[in-house]
Amino acid sequence: MRFLIYLLFIFLCFNCKNAESEQKLSIKSSDVSVISSKDFREFKVLDSKYINNEDLWQPFETDLEDFTEDAYQRLKPLILEQDIPTIKENFSKGKLNYENLIKFYLYRIRAFDRENEMSLNSVISLNKNVIKQAQDADRMRFEVAPHPIFGMPILLKDNINTEGMPTTAGAVALQGNNTTDAFVVQRLKAKGAIILGKANLSEWAYFFCGDCPSGYSAIGGQTLNPYGRRIMDTGGSSSGSGVAVSANFAVAALGSETSGSILSPSSQNSVVGLKPTIGLVSRSGIVPISSTLDTAGPMTKNVMDNAILLDAIYGYDEADSKSIDTNWGNDYHLLDGIKTSSMEGKRFGVPKRLLEDSLYVSAISDLKSKGAIIIEIEEVDVDLPDFLRLLNLDMKVDLPSYLSNYAGKDVTVSSVQDVIDFNKKDSLNAMPYGQKLFEGIVDDNATEEEFQKVKNTLKTNGRIYFDTPFKAHNLDGFLSINNYHAGFAAVAEYPAITVPMGYTEEGKPKGLTFISKPLSEKKLLAWAYVYEQVSKRRVAPTNYN
Repeated sequence: MRFLIYLLFIFLCFNCKNAESEQKLSIKSSDVSVISSKDFREFKVLDSKYINNEDLWQPFETDLEDFTEDAYQRLKPLILEQDIPTIKENFSKGKLNYENLIKFYLYRIRAFDRENEMSLNSVISLNKNVIKQAQDADRMRFEVAPHPIFGMPILLKDNINTEGMPTTAGAVALQGNNTTDAFVVQRLKAKGAIILGKANLSEWAYFFCGDCPSGYSAIGGQTLNPYGRRIMDTGGSSSGSGVAVSANFAVAALGSETSGSILSPSSQNSVVGLKPTIGLVSRSGIVPISSTLDTAGPMTKNVMDNAILLDAIYGYDEADSKSIDTNWGNDYHLLDGIKTSSMEGKRFGVPKRLLEDSLYVSAISDLKSKGAIIIEIEEVDVDLPDFLRLLNLDMKVDLPSYLSNYAGKDVTVSSVQDVIDFNKKDSLNAMPYGQKLFEGIVDDNATEEEFQKVKNTLKTNGRIYFDTPFKAHNLDGFLSINNYHAGFAAVAEYPAITVPMGYTEEGKPKGLTFISKPLSEKKLLAWAYVYEQVSKRRVAPTNYN
């Protein structure tokens, strides 16, 4: 594991102008979160060889005929960069309806996402019934106001099972994986959300090739960062979700994280991403890496929308072995009080080594201005031994379990080895960067006792890393940058939220990341909201306005 991290560290140092200074801040020898963010400059593959743009848009030809550039420009100030409450207010004023909201996003996706000089390759597939569903939403009348997510167009990372669109995980082997809805999708639909489509991702949630750029999948092609197309890394593995939200292709998106896969693309694309407590959000019907560490989570342009989306998807799922019954009630627990929340007297631990980052220092100053107490801390020197083995050993069992219980009937693979063999039939298209991590899964073995020891050690070390300063300084939270501490948060099973905190001299986005104890999502959202309102650091990507 240390050797893998060392190789990745060396690679980053030679491939990023500012890698040396950033890596000095972000990498501990055991911090595996680096695998979810690589800074590539050259791509073997850019555009998808499996998505036909004409076929993608054929279902919408008639419905979009009357949606002109004039209509788009008229709606733009009502929708672009607006939060859900503001969009809903425009509905109540008669300025907007669900059909036009959907058409606005479809118009933007068609204009910017594929096969042109601005393409971002962030969307893999579209819901062909989405306009009809918006029209149905426009006809609905309620005696009691629906959940705020009602009628909002949401993109889903393409490892989340969704009826009517294949769930590919970006892999050719799952191209025909037509399924029923995952539990989280059922939750969204029950509250009236409209599934706009599926977002590209780092193939197999970035636990596949080992030597490929983040944001690449065989099905979706290479996702590109709107702040620096073909220059800046998208982060991974929820790359398409982060890019699509940042570029205003949907109100919000769902991503998933094992270690850094929400936090990394959120911070890299200047959006808000929340990695929940493991078990708060169901994983049933989501293509897995690790049943120990996986979770889905919301990715949005602002904190309020993040709270709304998380409020819509959390809930107990008896089919998920780690699901938590929170007893929080049905709705609105996570929304209540966010706008009136306070940072006054809250105590946050700040690793001293991160104070070399000027954006981080500025963010701390913003927090202090709202009454936060900042304590500089020395980090506990603990490793995360055998982290890679945990992922290997989990996926070796968890992927076959998904394929057996949740995959569509036309899927022909049933194990990691089957996928490896399938890809070898057309390696140039199915695995242009190889499949080193999948081969490592097959080669790894352990007894149940050994595996349990790996999991126990990692969880213990992760909690020691955070709990030691928490107890010593009576901390409420821990402040990080981007996904720098995602590995420790992952194994500790602690939730984290990242919020845009500005841009480097080269224009590269960064995020301020709050980490706290399990089931502290309401606190995290409140702190993030206070910080967002005092800092207001997000700026939409210039070329996509």
